[in-house]
Amino acid sequence: MKQISYALCAVVLVLSLVVPIVADTIRLKDGSVIRGQVIGFKDQQITILIGAGAKGRRSRTSIYVEDIESIEFDSATTAAAASLANEEMSSGNPEPVSQPPRSNPQPDTATSSPRTTSPSTSPTFFTIKVGVRADNANNGWTNSGLVVRKGQRLRISSSGRISIGRGRFSTPIGLSTVSDNEKLMRNEATGALITVVGDDNDDFILVGTRRDFVAQRDGVLFLGVNEGDLSDNTGTYDVVIEAEAGGPPR
Repeated sequence: MKQISYALCAVVLVLSLVVPIVADTIRLKDGSVIRGQVIGFKDQQITILIGAGAKGRRSRTSIYVEDIESIEFDSATTAAAASLANEEMSSGNPEPVSQPPRSNPQPDTATSSPRTTSPSTSPTFFTIKVGVRADNANNGWTNSGLVVRKGQRLRISSSGRISIGRGRFSTPIGLSTVSDNEKLMRNEATGALITVVGDDNDDFILVGTRRDFVAQRDGVLFLGVNEGDLSDNTGTYDVVIEAEAGGPPR
């Protein structure tokens, strides 16, 4: 466990050097706002680094997710740091987070994934906002910074417009008239917003402008664009993720 802690501290230290000012925005239900760096999620609490004290040291605080209205990450780098911290704290796995594959697409079995049904009691959700890049940075995937658990309920909504090259523009719904034999979900519209749980998973899920579903496995939540060639793409989709607080017991 000491080796894991040292590795996590090293990652946070490196990120603090390459990202001069990290300011994730945490909005609480009582109206107050906290700006800092989200580094972990454990036991239904978000851990945040705040400010810069003597010798560059930063204070740490924890907030229960039930008190949080929303979280908005400052950058993809911050999201990657958060997901790595989540992995370290929740599973004790020291391996770095990689990106899901963007080749060898499988049949679109994910299109029949079960939708969320209304439970007898309303669960508590917390919100994460992230911009999903349309280009091929990070292998075409945007790390949401969220580690989900099997059985956890997720609600994802999106908006915005991106360029997919050659003068064509797409919304999260995608363009059904544009053919692309290299896209990950071959039977879904080109340029549509998609998601996947885990960096070793090819069970992609179509999001479009709205998708409610229950996670079928543990892993980091990634989002991307359903297109084969991302090299000439520009722009981002604005995505809001609502995750059930805590998820099922492990």
